[in-house]
Amino acid sequence: MSAYKFRVLIDTDKDEEIFRDIAIDPNDNFESFYQTIISSFEFTGDQLASFYGSNESWDKGQEVALMDMGMGNNEEVLLLMKETSVNELIKSTGDRLILVYDFLKMWCFLIELVEILPKPIYGPTLVLAVGDAPDENDKEVDFTQSMSGIPDLGNDIDDIFSDMDEDEEDFGNFENIDDFDI
Repeated sequence: MSAYKFRVLIDTDKDEEIFRDIAIDPNDNFESFYQTIISSFEFTGDQLASFYGSNESWDKGQEVALMDMGMGNNEEVLLLMKETSVNELIKSTGDRLILVYDFLKMWCFLIELVEILPKPIYGPTLVLAVGDAPDENDKEVDFTQSMSGIPDLGNDIDDIFSDMDEDEEDFGNFENIDDFDI
């Protein structure tokens, strides 16, 4: 048995790297992972949220929702965090997820599996914390901004994930993460 180690980067207006490394049993569910991420950034966890599978370009894929809001397409199978294990979407290092928390303020967390640990872990564990977490209420709701775009994170993302693979693609292209169904 093994454990997954994820790097979780939060999108902020700050010019500093703010991320957390979290280890979790691959069989744990997304709700457990979500709670660990939110608490590691000192957020309250009282807002709606969804994970999205992602690719190298950070495109939004399969949704894993915190709860069923009954707004999904009847043809699409809705995955719920409490019913879906992490290893159902994540299989190998480099696999990515996006977590959107609070669909009005649009806190975005970019998540990548950076290592498969050889020893099992019991319960999600915060392994490393870099940077001070922003205050959850510091981000204002901007009703004039279209929800069709994700803020440009620049090249700082390359620095944060740089210990993984020096041939990694440029992470500055986020324009495809724009189909958030609200």
